[in-house]
Amino acid sequence: MTNVTVQDLRRVSEALLQLHGRSVVDASMRSDLRQVKIELADGLVIVVAANVDETGRPRLEVDVVRSTEDPTRQLEVHFDRA
Repeated sequence: MTNVTVQDLRRVSEALLQLHGRSVVDASMRSDLRQVKIELADGLVIVVAANVDETGRPRLEVDVVRSTEDPTRQLEVHFDRA
């Protein structure tokens, strides 16, 4: 059995605390069971993934993504022709 560090578990629990009191609109898991994506009604997305670091030790990764304030805003990139 592999061990997960306390720091990894703290990061996961802190990210999951952001779910408290919010409505979950969708949750999905990758087919290889290494990643769970949870989408909230207010646009917040939480991704919890189980990976292996460079030394072969298991590692939990948590990403929290907030949608932009203005979803209609787009990034424009202009290229100068030389």
